[in-house]
Amino acid sequence: MEILVRAYDHPDATKLVAEVQQEYVARYGGPDGTPTGPAEFAPPRGLFLVGYLDGAPVACGGWRVHDGGEPGFRDGDAELKRMYVVPEARGRGLARRMLAELERTARGAGRRRLVLETGTMQPEAIALYESAGYAEVPPFGFYACAPGSRYFGRELPS
Repeated sequence: MEILVRAYDHPDATKLVAEVQQEYVARYGGPDGTPTGPAEFAPPRGLFLVGYLDGAPVACGGWRVHDGGEPGFRDGDAELKRMYVVPEARGRGLARRMLAELERTARGAGRRRLVLETGTMQPEAIALYESAGYAEVPPFGFYACAPGSRYFGRELPS
């Protein structure tokens, strides 16, 4: 998989973000309501990546900066958002490769910890994050009080 930096509003990113939102509708009955916008995923305050197989966009994910001035966040945090692999490309380790690249780029931007929120209706995501060394952290963000939400974090080695 070739992984490229793309603006959050790039057509390939927009297509994949729309697909992941439909995944949330199928699993939870509605899209992720967390406010997000292109500026949050623009360097140096964030980054959005799209993975390609044979020129077709098949995976995405991004991170955005948060620091200790926000409840639930510490200085040096980056929040992982919109991790997704299209159904026909699943089971090939692409999510793990995307996660590794998101960690690498966040670390390269000076971030010390990656945090994320997911839900109990995404057991494969929970399994990925736990197997990659993520541990539960206190709730934060838009869904901090939502039942069924799970919060994970991992220190990024320097």
